[in-house]
Amino acid sequence: MQTPVASIAPIDETQWPPPCDLATAALLLDVDGTLLDIAATPASVVVPHALRVCLGELHRRTGGALALVSGRPIDDLDRLFAPLRLPAIGGHGAQMRIAADRPTQPQSGEAIGESLRHRLAAMEAIDPRIIVEDKGASLAVHYRLAPHREQLVKEQVAAILDLTASQPLRVMYGKAVVDVMLPTFSKGSAVSELMKAPPFAHRCPVFVGDDTTDESVFAVLPALGGRGYSVERAIAGASGVFASPHDVRCWLAQLCGPERKYRQ
Repeated sequence: MQTPVASIAPIDETQWPPPCDLATAALLLDVDGTLLDIAATPASVVVPHALRVCLGELHRRTGGALALVSGRPIDDLDRLFAPLRLPAIGGHGAQMRIAADRPTQPQSGEAIGESLRHRLAAMEAIDPRIIVEDKGASLAVHYRLAPHREQLVKEQVAAILDLTASQPLRVMYGKAVVDVMLPTFSKGSAVSELMKAPPFAHRCPVFVGDDTTDESVFAVLPALGGRGYSVERAIAGASGVFASPHDVRCWLAQLCGPERKYRQ
């Protein structure tokens, strides 16, 4: 469940985070709901050309210390942001790639059991608008196309877990999605590992995220000497709240230089 926190008013352009020293900062960015507007299905998100240009510039100016921190597998991130190939944490922390020219490393040696995977995938038969993403070490049950099915989806997931789960699992409720994952990894634990490796080591992490799976990153930022900002809703540990992904994109463009203005 989402962590209840005191309400924080969204920050407007005059209150955006102070400029980062790109020579000493590490930019860590969630993707869906943070960099990109949420779409009806995971496959239908749009990556604006201007965002690709901006991320490429910031990756260069931070000496490679810019990473995507996503629930999507890293191969999916590469497809979305092509031709960019960025450092990344994928699968909610199940995968990590420290640099563009390095291989993707699994952060968990386990996968969700076959019986459970098949039963969760079968939920699509309830309603074709329910989409089940199989990410190996996690599964995501999306119901954005059928919001009236929210309670049914949550009840069905709980019932399937009660019947078939033969391993410890964590369930998280996000924006029109139920994530089922192994408890041996998280975005927060992966970020802690990433920040030990060059070029991220000894830099100040600046994280932006929006959903329940991002809460573990906000939790580790104090120990890393970093700071974080949420999108659309207050999250415990966030220093401020961007009103929308568009505002996040505008802020990143501004980091490239005060003369830069974001264009879709």
